[in-house]
Amino acid sequence: MVTSASSTKQDTDIDQRPIKLDVRDLSIYYDKQPAIENVTLDIREHEIFGIIGPANAGKTSFLKAINRMNTFTSNMHVQGDIRFDGHDTRNVRNIYALRKRIGVVFPLPVGLPMTIYDNVALAPRLSGTNNKAELDVIVERCLTRAALWDEVKDRLSSLGSLLSGGQQQRLTIARALSQSPDVLMLDEFSIAVDPVTTMRIEDVLKELKSEMTIILVTNLVQQARRLASRTAFFLEGQCVEIGDTEEMFNGNVKNQKTLDYIEVKFG
Repeated sequence: MVTSASSTKQDTDIDQRPIKLDVRDLSIYYDKQPAIENVTLDIREHEIFGIIGPANAGKTSFLKAINRMNTFTSNMHVQGDIRFDGHDTRNVRNIYALRKRIGVVFPLPVGLPMTIYDNVALAPRLSGTNNKAELDVIVERCLTRAALWDEVKDRLSSLGSLLSGGQQQRLTIARALSQSPDVLMLDEFSIAVDPVTTMRIEDVLKELKSEMTIILVTNLVQQARRLASRTAFFLEGQCVEIGDTEEMFNGNVKNQKTLDYIEVKFG
């Protein structure tokens, strides 16, 4: 296999970073129906880790298990080990504190029934920040990072639920960023966002990588290529392959199914 010098340097850099999330033998069932079986992978600090694959591959279930959202789903059963900064997430008693450190944005935006400002300021307020000047800075910073500030800065007192679908999605991203997470998980965020705004958010994600770890589930394989240092290919509940993103897209894969998916031969 031919490996470019730049790719080798990137691989070495990633391998030298501390492990942020360590997943071992993860299996997820809904009642007795498997969604994921025996997935093992690690995600490093300050990397954008891409996850691609067709519908029903188990990608969203993977994110839910990382975030301990199975506690809300009575028929979702999780087996295996998930370690966050070396600590077993099953032993975390304060699940809400865990979710503050591991933020997640799902495909369909959920705007809280409050103003745009309060949507973003809610989490900081719950964490004890009540100074108006501090909140103003947080709200502007998060809305700017979510590529929404210029569109809403003159109507922050309007209801967030009145925004367009794409704007509500970006508001959801801003709300997740307001908690200053260590890990930000994005599940097909660009479904409700136009291509121009998608590219703006992608630029923001490249900048955020220096501050946090990002897990990017995307149905746009070229988006993974643009953003992710490493990419995992999920298929039918299995993690078929993990590799350097550019190498995978250059055809250096271990499994033909990976290449077939990348080349849009199915999915």
